[in-house]
Amino acid sequence: MPRLFAGIELPEDIRDLISDLEMPLPGVRWIDNDNLHLTLRFFGDIDNGQARELSGFLGGIDVPAFEMRLNGLGTFGGNDPRTLWAGVEASEPLSSLARACERAARWAGFKPEGRAFKPHVTIARFHKPRIDALTRFLTRHGRFGSAPFMVSRFVLYSARPMVGGGPYVVEEAYPLSGAAWDLYDHSESEGGSVW
Repeated sequence: MPRLFAGIELPEDIRDLISDLEMPLPGVRWIDNDNLHLTLRFFGDIDNGQARELSGFLGGIDVPAFEMRLNGLGTFGGNDPRTLWAGVEASEPLSSLARACERAARWAGFKPEGRAFKPHVTIARFHKPRIDALTRFLTRHGRFGSAPFMVSRFVLYSARPMVGGGPYVVEEAYPLSGAAWDLYDHSESEGGSVW
């Protein structure tokens, strides 16, 4: 039973830019460079039949290729932060792709996503971080950003069943319309279908 989610891969130079932020911070576990991505829609642990159906609906999405840019850092969890993220500049093409993934999920029988889509790249997870050290880090790096980069496809990732987490494997890839397919080399991340 695969654990699946739709996402956008990041080019190597963008992942390296994020990895350059890494430093020893108490209670902070940095996400491995190879696992950095933007989640469009989480589907969870599903059976192989539903995975095939979902993949078919995702393959029917017709959204143009677009540029994306990282902008800023922040945390989720309020006074008890659990996640450090790099923000993603909002854009209509990105929102359109996320809405299309949500429609595909509903057509495949999933319940509607309860949270609004907030585009971000999770870059670290926390376990009892030192708030003063985290605050200094955010103050120092809060203006983090990247140059725009082209999103030429989105993918269906699998994670470890029942627990999630990496390494993530690309099970299927879906090109966006008008995209130059080989803007960067995706071949090493291809894992093949688990179903």
